[in-house]
Amino acid sequence: MITPALKLEVEKELKGRITTIAPLSAANNAQIYRIVLDNKRVMVAKVAERGLDTEAFMLHYLKTRSRLVVPAVFYSNEHIIVMEFIETQYGLDDTGQRIAADILADLHSITADTYGLERDTLIGSLRQPNTQTKDWPTFFVEQRLLYMAREALKETKIDAKTMKAIEKLATRVPDMLKGYAQPALVHGDVWGGNILACRGRIAAFLDPAIYYADPEIELAFIKLFSTFTDTFFNRYNDIRPIRPGFFEQRADLYNLYPLLVHTRLFGASYARKVQRLLEKFA
Repeated sequence: MITPALKLEVEKELKGRITTIAPLSAANNAQIYRIVLDNKRVMVAKVAERGLDTEAFMLHYLKTRSRLVVPAVFYSNEHIIVMEFIETQYGLDDTGQRIAADILADLHSITADTYGLERDTLIGSLRQPNTQTKDWPTFFVEQRLLYMAREALKETKIDAKTMKAIEKLATRVPDMLKGYAQPALVHGDVWGGNILACRGRIAAFLDPAIYYADPEIELAFIKLFSTFTDTFFNRYNDIRPIRPGFFEQRADLYNLYPLLVHTRLFGASYARKVQRLLEKFA
């Protein structure tokens, strides 16, 4: 919640008095409010126990280094982030999905020399390690697949049998990811809840989990939760051709990572999905 002390801090930084605080929604680790200042400015405040300074960093990174539309940040610290309020209306139509493909293909055209990032980030409320690495299969195995599986095992969200299956699969990853793309900037958490739409078009992307990756990992996450339809994938493929084998195999491999994230956050139903995917690779 926005405590009196936090309210005073925000008012001081924004040089205005908050006249209205209205709940908008709650995430797994945060509460989100619509706030109105005495000068009638409308903003969004997100409050959590920790991590919002990292979210502010990621939004600033995208705002300054890409054309991805994200909310402007007016103030942040570890416990609160105050952002631009963005009007929303309806979902995406087919034209909007094609525009979304244009936007993400453009994001994925931003490249770096290594996979990862200069600092660790977050996916949801969970730490996402980003030690910079030249080799994509090594990065994916060590800092995505095995890292998240080991954390899930520590928390007893998966069992030793599942961990052993993941470790066995990890030895095959270099052969499965041959021909990988150069490091590309990804949003990292593109699903319906992190997309704001207005009149059928993208209004903003929220809650990034950025790093440099083979962009197929972004496409896999989009496919996992059916965020976009074939309209999106067909348009994306026109701009950045999707290599053979992605839909047949690599998407499932990559999606073990977000499923392990969701296993840690939400529990057993996602652990079963992890097991079912592992059976495909057995």
